[in-house]
Parts: sequence; C-alpha cells; structure tokens
Amino acid sequence: MAISPPSDLVLDVVRAADPNAVQEAQAKLKANKAAFAASSLAETGKGFGAAMNIIDQSATRAGLGNAEAPKKLAEMPDEYRKFEATILQNFINTMLPKETEEVYGKGSAGEFWKSMMAEKIAEEMSQRGGVGIAEQMYAQALNRAANKSELNATTNETDRSRAMSMVTDFERQVLGVGKKDEA
Repeated sequence: MAISPPSDLVLDVVRAADPNAVQEAQAKLKANKAAFAASSLAETGKGFGAAMNIIDQSATRAGLGNAEAPKKLAEMPDEYRKFEATILQNFINTMLPKETEEVYGKGSAGEFWKSMMAEKIAEEMSQRGGVGIAEQMYAQALNRAANKSELNATTNETDRSRAMSMVTDFERQVLGVGKKDEA
C-alpha cells in the first residue's frame, strides 16, 4: 500500500507560516550564506586581506606607496600610523561611491557602515605602508630631536655682535634714518 500525499508537506508548512517569519528566516539564511562565503574566501586567501595585497602590488608597480619598508618602521610609534589612517579615511570616504544603499543600507545607518568600511580600508593601507605620511612625520620628529641640542647651543660674541648690527641696519631702513641724519 503506497501513500500518495496530495501536496508537498514542506510547501504546505511554508504556506501556513506567518509571512514575516518566513522573510525573517530567509534573511537569516542569506546572512549565514554570506558569512560562510566570506569566511571561505578568507580561509583560501581571497578575502579582504588578499584584496589589500593586490592593491599594494598595483600601487608599488605604479610608483605609488612605499616599495621598501624603511628600516625604522618597526620602531615607529603606532600614533603616527593612526594619524595617517585618519587622513586616509577622509580621502577614501570621498572616493567611495555615493549611491550605496544596496550595499550599506539606507539613511544614517548606511552612512555609518560606509564610514566603517572606509576606516578599515584606511587602517589596512596605513599598516601596510600607506602613502608615506607616517614615515615623513616620524623622520621629522627624529630630526627635531637630533637637532634640539644644536638649537640650544650658545652663541659666541662675534655672532651676537653680527646679529645686533643686522638688527640695527634693519631698524635704520624701516625708520628711514640715513647715515647723514645720525651725525
């Protein structure tokens, strides 16, 4: 004796369910599928980090960015990298597409997600060498620290008298006092 159901049991259950609950379940399934796809890409080396590597390689070939990391890069305080990431975030945020409702969502929440994406891209770029802002600032700080002792050096009497004569000449030019008027 064979059983022949009049319809598909699964479809009958779905039809009997609340439409909002069905949509919610479908959304969860899509989110799980997207999370699985993202983790699979990351595990195989094709995720966000791989995309940043491609950008780094392209930038280096184009002559942008830092082809070689400076020797003192490991010694650089993290504040310089964070500052560069902040600057880069502003640039990247303006470069991202304006019509992004399908990707990030609508309204202020969408803008928030978009800015978070720009922040993450900027952090990754800065950690991988950025555009050189952090290196320049760090080099300038090191030069200032090295030259600090030279700036506080005492002057001898010859330098002092030369500086005073230059100030006196400047005052004469500004006030219009000539050598004939001094006598």
